[in-house]
This record gives sequence, structure tokens and C-alpha cells, in this order.
Amino acid sequence: MSTPQLFACGFGVGTYNLKSEWLEVYYPRPVLNPDADLTQALIDNCGYEGGNQACNITPDRLDALSEALDAANHHDLAMIAQQMKRSHRPLVITLLATDTDPASVPEVYLKLHLLSHRLVKPHGVNLTGAFGLLKNVAWTSDGAIDLEELPQRQLLARMDGKILTVESVDKFPRMCDYVVPAGVRIADTARVRLGAYLGEGTTIMHEGFVNFNAGTEGPNMIEGRISAGVFVGAGSDLGGGCSTMGTLSGGGNIVISVGEKCLIGANAGIGIPLGDRCTVESGLYVTSGSKITLLDDQGKEVSVVAARALANQDDLLFRRNSQTGRIECLANRSAIELNEALHSNN
Repeated sequence: MSTPQLFACGFGVGTYNLKSEWLEVYYPRPVLNPDADLTQALIDNCGYEGGNQACNITPDRLDALSEALDAANHHDLAMIAQQMKRSHRPLVITLLATDTDPASVPEVYLKLHLLSHRLVKPHGVNLTGAFGLLKNVAWTSDGAIDLEELPQRQLLARMDGKILTVESVDKFPRMCDYVVPAGVRIADTARVRLGAYLGEGTTIMHEGFVNFNAGTEGPNMIEGRISAGVFVGAGSDLGGGCSTMGTLSGGGNIVISVGEKCLIGANAGIGIPLGDRCTVESGLYVTSGSKITLLDDQGKEVSVVAARALANQDDLLFRRNSQTGRIECLANRSAIELNEALHSNN
């Protein structure tokens, strides 16, 4: 029987609740489109039955897995398998034959890792239904804890003279607790969720935020919010307090994106995708239905259109007329240039 071609795979260590339900999984080295030798090594050691499957394994099986990985010339993965032998946490091998809707927590976490490891870009992997599969978890100084079990764990910590710190209560953990991409700066790691894609040269300032299945091409300066599904092109700057409307925050089915060398000013926002070299004036929120007055090179009115008619068009400047209050759009005469010194040492 021939070795199947997989979409992705990974083996990792995670956390159960007391009901033996997965809360989270850490994949040290996820693989996209694994070769046949790696696929066969994993299949032979996890009881794989086909399709998309998360296979629980025990530490005693890791010697055989490590030997098979060495034989397949995946020595780095073999070393990780050996290291995991000391684990007292649940172990899993997740094999995805196809990129279909995820059906389990390990499958969701593998896909989130693919994004944050830069193996796929936002919208490059199927996450349909992922939000509903994940439990709301207390992320603590002692790891992920089921909310129903949290009071008891807090009591046990106090009885031991310790304080169990609850850092957040969320379905998604901090990206940097799982993946720290090369060449980025993140001022506050709590504001970047696992499943974010941060291209090399990206800077996320203290008030910047990046959701899962969203991110930046790099280099970028991010001081605003990048909502789920939004991807920002290289060389763009999102000013302090600005916002991009994602599919989870009212954008509907429109895929919002920001092109290259764009500037969204402080406290501004967009509900349409921007082309390259576009600027949105500080404090101006442009939604898809906003009425936009188009101006010619002499500043004369040409027509009035809904903002959605300007989606993905390049070289536009959006501003609000301070006397009439109307939103105007004219040709953008200059593109922004990021300060290289801020990004060259990430």
C-alpha cells in the first residue's frame, strides 16, 4: 500500500482537563506537505487509520518513533521525540490528509501553528468552525486550566504557599508561549494570539493587536488592531488606536486587507480592503457604505460613491473635509517609508 500524501502533520505535547478533553497542544516543529518518508515514520508509530486524525501516543512508543525519524533523515524531529520521552503530559501525533474543516482541538492547534510558523499565510488554511471547537480556558502561571477546575487549582496553590496567576481567560493563548518568529519585536506579547502570522521586520507596539488568521507581510509598524482575517502588506503603518474591521467584528464576508506602503492614521479605521500606497486620515473610519466624494486633481467634485466601490484600488487618500464634514478621496501623491532603523535590528 502506497504512503498517502498529507497536507500537514505534527507531533506535540498538550494539556487535558479532568475529563480527558484536550485544552491545548504545543507542536515544536509542524510540517506542511511532509515527504513520504516522514509520513510513513509517523503512520507506523501512531495507529493512523486514514483521513484527518489526532492519535494519542504514550512515551514508551517514542524510541521507535525516534529511530524511524532518524532513518527518514529527519534528525531534528527525532531529537524532539527523544526529549518528549520525559513528558508527563499527553502526547499526540496529528496527521491531516486534507485541509478540511478541523474536527478536534489538536487539529485546530496544528493549523494555528502552521500560521505562526509562517508555513501558511492568513486564509491559506481552513479554520472553519475552529472557534467553536476550542474551550474557554484559564491561561495561568501553571499552564492551561479548565475553568471548572480553576477554583480547586487555586486553592491547592494557596495551600502550598503559592499564588496561581491567571493571565487571561480566552479560547486562544498568546502566540509567544508557542512560537516566537524570527525578526520581530512585540512590546506586549499578550496582544498577539496564536495563529497570527508576523512577517520578518514586523514591530508590534504596546497598543498593537494581532488576531488569529491575520497578520503582516513584514516589515510593518503596528500600533493598531489587526482583526481576524486581515493581512497587511509590506511597508505599511497602522497608527495608534486604529482598527481594521475583520469578519468577526462586523465586516461580513468581505475580506479586509491592507496593501503595501499604506498608512492608517491614529484612531482611524477601515471596513474595505485597501490597495497599495493608500492613506486614511487620522480619526476617519471608512466603512463599506460610507459616502465618498471623489475629487479631481484641482480639488473639484467628480462624483459620490459608496466606499466599497473603491475597494482594492491603489494610490488613494481618504480625508474628512473639516468645514463640510464630508469624506473625500483624491489621488495619494506620496507613499510612506518606514524607518529602516526601527526594523533592521528585529
